[in-house]
Amino acid sequence: MSFPGYGAPAAGYPGGFPGGFPGQQQDPLFGYFTAIAGQDGQISAEELQACLTQANFSGGYKPFNLETCRLMIAMLDRDMSGTMGFPEFKELWAVLNGWKQHFLSIDKDMSGTVDPQEMHQAVSSMGYRLSPQAMNCIIRRYSTQGKITFDDYVACCVKLRSLTDIFRRRDQAQNGTASFQYDDFIQCTMST
Repeated sequence: MSFPGYGAPAAGYPGGFPGGFPGQQQDPLFGYFTAIAGQDGQISAEELQACLTQANFSGGYKPFNLETCRLMIAMLDRDMSGTMGFPEFKELWAVLNGWKQHFLSIDKDMSGTVDPQEMHQAVSSMGYRLSPQAMNCIIRRYSTQGKITFDDYVACCVKLRSLTDIFRRRDQAQNGTASFQYDDFIQCTMST
């Protein structure tokens, strides 16, 4: 996959960002990151949406859902800035490529969407063991007329990963149960 501006230094900075990230100028993804991030050196949800749309991640050059972009940033936003720096972007790029390959492998009819049965297979192959009721919730939430696009598949993957991580941190005995105070529960679910 090729990207416009891939490998180009940040506009106005011949060697990338001033005081940039040592050793990262050699990484070809860094040039792409700098072209998207602009002078602040961070990628916002809107910039990520433009990037993923331009890279045609969702197919058909349709805009990637802005809410999905916000979810992806929140998933990796360790400094709670609401944006992503290069290390977070690089991690996201790898995760997205993995999800894209996984999506393509389960989209047996190559329609660009997955049906409920394919989605159940995808979720199971990622190691999640969900009840039929939970899977039905996922299908209702992420499908349109029974089909799930890549964009919605990504949103589902982000939610599952984030909620599972939150749950595991609170499941002290690792027995599949966790206790949440109401306010903590709201913060956890709203931050994912």
